[in-house]
Amino acid sequence: MADDSDVEKTESATPKRLEKAREDGQVARSRELTSFALLTAGFGGVWAMSGGISLHMQAIMRGAFTFNHKTILDTNQMLIGATSAAREGFMALLPVLALTALAAVCAPLALGGWLLSTGPLAPKFSRLNPATGLGRMFSIQGPIALGMSILKTLVVGGLAGWGMWTRKDQVLGLITKPLHLALADAMHLIVVCCGMAISGLFLVAAFDVPYQLWSHTKKLRMSKEEVKREGRENDGDPQVKARIRAQQRASARRRMMSKVPLADVIVTNPTHFAVALKYADGEMRAPKVVAKGVDLVAARIREIARENNVPLLEAPPLARALYHNVELEHEIPGALYGAVAQVLAWVYQLRRFREDGGVKPDEPENLEVPADLDKGSVPPEEADQEAADASGEDVDASNKSANQGTEA
Repeated sequence: MADDSDVEKTESATPKRLEKAREDGQVARSRELTSFALLTAGFGGVWAMSGGISLHMQAIMRGAFTFNHKTILDTNQMLIGATSAAREGFMALLPVLALTALAAVCAPLALGGWLLSTGPLAPKFSRLNPATGLGRMFSIQGPIALGMSILKTLVVGGLAGWGMWTRKDQVLGLITKPLHLALADAMHLIVVCCGMAISGLFLVAAFDVPYQLWSHTKKLRMSKEEVKREGRENDGDPQVKARIRAQQRASARRRMMSKVPLADVIVTNPTHFAVALKYADGEMRAPKVVAKGVDLVAARIREIARENNVPLLEAPPLARALYHNVELEHEIPGALYGAVAQVLAWVYQLRRFREDGGVKPDEPENLEVPADLDKGSVPPEEADQEAADASGEDVDASNKSANQGTEA
């Protein structure tokens, strides 16, 4: 068999393949989208909380640049001051950190949704194969990843650098302003530069997201043979299913044959059809068909009937009508009540004759069967199917006999 990797994969992934990929941790992900979300969250947090951050920074700088001659050489006081400055800085950045953490968690949902899978953690020794690693390095993915990194650096760094360069006078002028004004202007410059960097990262993410979706879809494509193989796995092998259906039909036919000895009468066409009828007064509204068949199956029904002294009546039109219009264990249609009533009356008379003797009743003739119910001969495909099933049943019986002989 040819390797699937050598076969052209032109078919979209099936739902089963997609689900298996998710279980293995293979979902579409964009690092640039996550970076964009993080930077946007940080930018939004700094913008919205700039007032509070500015107050914390003023407190930090005031504490750092306020000196007391008594404590200036006390190392303990220096440690206390550093701890206080670190606490103030953490409290200043805590809302922004929480916002960026939320963005880092939620950003992947935009492409692949939540995914909790241990598949990527499973050891795969194929990853240690140098040939596989070299193949990844020199594949099309390597140059594309390198190009994306260079593009991101140029776009984001270029816009941020351009923003700082155009405002270099404002940056240099910060040293001449009072502390509270310098901090406010510094925060403004930071926000502006971050906004420009975010704009550049948005352009990179807008290019990367469609590419990652396309790459993920392409990676999961399947060949026509893989689709067929999956279909066979889902639906089962056609040959096995056919064998199962044949066995089910054979089992149903054996159950049907077990009811032939209990029938009241077998209505036959001497050549093709045999239909077994059963009627229990007070238990059934109308007679039921308990067994039926054509050709080999019909011959078997007639054989069982003779072995069990079940009356056989040759009535070709009625046999054909019953075979084509009544399912097993179903009552006969009203249009056939009259003809079947004559048959049952003959059966009861025949029973009385067998028990008490006397004059043997004549078989009913010219039974009235509506023309629309008499559909003529059995369809060839139906006869072929029953013949095949009967043959399969005979083979099973032969095998069973052979096995019993071997055991003996």
